[in-house]
Amino acid sequence: MSGGENPTSRRQRIDEAVAWRRVGESERAREQLLALGAEFPDDAEIAYQTACTHDALGLEAEAVPFYGKAIDGGEVLDPADRQGAFLGLGSSYRALGRYPEAVTTLRRGVEEFPENGGLRTFLAMALHNTGEHGEAMRLLLHLLAATSRDPEVADYRKAIEYYADRLDETWPA
Repeated sequence: MSGGENPTSRRQRIDEAVAWRRVGESERAREQLLALGAEFPDDAEIAYQTACTHDALGLEAEAVPFYGKAIDGGEVLDPADRQGAFLGLGSSYRALGRYPEAVTTLRRGVEEFPENGGLRTFLAMALHNTGEHGEAMRLLLHLLAATSRDPEVADYRKAIEYYADRLDETWPA
């Protein structure tokens, strides 16, 4: 940490900004987080919360560098926030039409957190945007088979899993 701030005050200020964002006071949260970021320029958590706040304000382009800093900065985020940062960055790239960057980011997230269904879902959307429809469909079918509570899907889970990797195969007549 830099700036001589005591950690309790830093923590309290982050928590306060997050609380403001949750009650719809995102601009107030943004101001607080930008000020904290100036005091603690290498703080991954502050960068992540700043990115989330920019997203909440519909400022995806402004969120991107903060997500990048949260993921690739010197400090490491806790796993839940790191997953959120990958999803937020990938989703922001996708919303901005930066599809190849979305795919690259979301693939990194899925490699690091393979069980995260949100990351896999957003990766499938980004793959669709880049024309990789087969891989997008495969990801979604595997996710559906693994997570659906629909009894009809459950009845066909094994078949869905099997065909997810063989969508273009046919049987001889």
